[in-house]
Amino acid sequence: MAGRYATALFELASEANAIDAVNADLDSFSAMLAESEDLRRLVGSPAFSAEEQTGAIKAVLAKAGLTGLAGNFIGLVASKRRLFALPGMIAAYKALVAEAKGIVSAEVTLAETPAPKRVDEIRAALAAVAGKDVDVAIKIDPSLIGGLVVKMGSRMVDASLKTKLNSIRLAMKEVG
Repeated sequence: MAGRYATALFELASEANAIDAVNADLDSFSAMLAESEDLRRLVGSPAFSAEEQTGAIKAVLAKAGLTGLAGNFIGLVASKRRLFALPGMIAAYKALVAEAKGIVSAEVTLAETPAPKRVDEIRAALAAVAGKDVDVAIKIDPSLIGGLVVKMGSRMVDASLKTKLNSIRLAMKEVG
């Protein structure tokens, strides 16, 4: 279902020459979702009626200044009682935008927050491997100890210190 809604929104945005504007508005809404527990509850809870969800979402959108195609889309999703699927719709839309622009997504997990220069180096190295622009999502997992884990498409490279130490530990068990 999320893919159908995202495809419809992408086609409308393409016709209106507003792909980037819609993408920015959806990013703003995603940021609001991430920051507000109440908004997440409104979006995810089936306890609210369609009228309550629609009214609340329209008020949130008006206050945030999200109008136009993205605002209308989110309002439509609320009126159809599909708000619970909105995060999936947003992710599917972003995937369509990336595909249209020839951008590959990569998830990079590090032990600690990297410096901006380091993120640029990682992005450049991944772009060289992919042969395309790369959209890098950084995640932090202190349990890695050091190194990094990269997921790009169906490929994954685990160069974390945690994995290397586990490999050494297993090799030592086999010897002893």
